[in-house]
Amino acid sequence: MVDVKTLDGCARRRFMAQMATSLLGVTALTDLTLGIDDDKIKATAPAKQIIYLFMTGAMSHLDTFDPKPGSSVQGDTQAISTKISGVQFGQHLPKLANMANELAVVRGMYQETGAHGPAQYLLRTSYDEIATTNHPGLGPWIQRLDGRISQALPASVNIGGKGGGPGYLGAKFAPVPIGDPNKGLENTKMPKYLEDFHFSRRLGLSQTFDKGFRSRAQDNSHVNGYDDLYREAVGLLRSDAIKAFDITAEKDSVKEKYGKNRFGQGCLLARRLIENGVRFVEVTTGGWDMHRGLNDAITNKGAELDNALSSLIEDLKQRGRLESTLIVLATEFGRTPKINVNAGRDHHPAAFSTLLIGGGIKTGQVYGMSDEDGFYVEDQNVSVQDFNATIAAAMGLQHDEEIFSPTGRPFNISNGGTPIADLLA
Repeated sequence: MVDVKTLDGCARRRFMAQMATSLLGVTALTDLTLGIDDDKIKATAPAKQIIYLFMTGAMSHLDTFDPKPGSSVQGDTQAISTKISGVQFGQHLPKLANMANELAVVRGMYQETGAHGPAQYLLRTSYDEIATTNHPGLGPWIQRLDGRISQALPASVNIGGKGGGPGYLGAKFAPVPIGDPNKGLENTKMPKYLEDFHFSRRLGLSQTFDKGFRSRAQDNSHVNGYDDLYREAVGLLRSDAIKAFDITAEKDSVKEKYGKNRFGQGCLLARRLIENGVRFVEVTTGGWDMHRGLNDAITNKGAELDNALSSLIEDLKQRGRLESTLIVLATEFGRTPKINVNAGRDHHPAAFSTLLIGGGIKTGQVYGMSDEDGFYVEDQNVSVQDFNATIAAAMGLQHDEEIFSPTGRPFNISNGGTPIADLLA
């Protein structure tokens, strides 16, 4: 029997809604399980896990998912047809073009800052970067709202970059960082001279040394958060679940398919972690800041993206996990339609493209439209806050549920954004 008192607010609402539906035939409460706003915007089959692919440096929309064939601004990148009638991608994405029916292409993205750091922070947190508050990223937010899946593995992992941190939620919600996916989770093997028994004794000794401090800090959430994180790390070291971080277990043919580069192998590792119960995995890849020599740079980066993402989609679909996994492809802003004197494109926040794929999403469509030169959004504009609210809704989460920071200020995962109903399945 479930003790409702032990559940957090979100879980309690889900439990009550499920009981109302099964016992009383009542569906009015079901909206509570999904965090629906007054317009009842929701995903009918919400995703349970997320793979978030961040193209840092600002991916050119004109050379990837929003080309303008025949326009004077298109440059050398040619447009190719896709599985969606009338929709074209850049020529360097042939595999994704051939599975465009699995994608929701959001061409209406915009924001107001053209500086990399603040723009990336905004994408990951829904808030502007300020000195007084460190906001949590999406992974920690989702863990806070919906808990974890695996008790052995962390709730969130960042691969290849800093990713979104725990912010004011504290160390308990910190993602596990992986620098090189080929090396997995490093420094996890005990030295040969240190037996498990001796390791346990050392842990006990450290707790004895800290006894006085802990008695004074027993109600300090930050200290307790670090303790929780440390206990989880030790538990992972002693668990077979740690094998999920080891991509050497994969066949060489699979590694080749994803691409023998850090982004490709990062996507492969993300798939393994999702299969083993990690709720949120962010894979970060740079190299998209193409102020010069765009034609050569986009050829290489486009191929990396095309191979890795198409393989990830195929694998998740074949393994029956695509419907429960939301894949997000994001970038901080777009790039200028006008090609500069260095044969590159400069920063352009007025219009850019993102993708949503898999669980909770109505795919095979394009949402939003930029003007004929890709300079600004002409129809169905999407703010960063709306985008993150849509991600939350696709996960079945309450996008406007407030969590209070240590200073007593209320925040939510979308910062006032509204989920886009047309994108939700």
